[in-house]
Amino acid sequence: MKKILLIILTVFIANCTSYGQKKKKVQRTYKIEKTNAEWKKALTPKQYYVLREAGTERPFSSPLNKNYKKGTYVCAACETPLYKSENKFDSGTGWPSFDQGITKNLELDVDYKIGYARTELKCNTCGGHLGHAFNDGPRETTGQRHCINGVALKFIPKG
Repeated sequence: MKKILLIILTVFIANCTSYGQKKKKVQRTYKIEKTNAEWKKALTPKQYYVLREAGTERPFSSPLNKNYKKGTYVCAACETPLYKSENKFDSGTGWPSFDQGITKNLELDVDYKIGYARTELKCNTCGGHLGHAFNDGPRETTGQRHCINGVALKFIPKG
């Protein structure tokens, strides 16, 4: 009897988990849309991996991580302005970090790729994956940390 009850409970839990995680994602359209072949032609392999496949670059691999010049960080795929240099800070994580972005140019989505919900940040113009948002940023400003893949950004110096 205990075995049957254990089997029924296991099947029930497995079904609840699989149905709960298979939510149908709404496909949205962006101002700039290209085929995968067009994106592969326009981007480097690392940029394609991060921006189009939601990959993550190795920590401490981006020269933008330690860039503290004045200017604007734009999407590497479509050059939409995303972050201002005055909002950048050294989080010690190995990725460029910002306490806020240019809100109208960022899309927030939910990502379950590692088993739990995270706030994914995307470019609102082309849908490119940028990184994730966390609530462990500087308390004296927003408390947010936008942890961004440097390869997803291009820096435009001020002036």
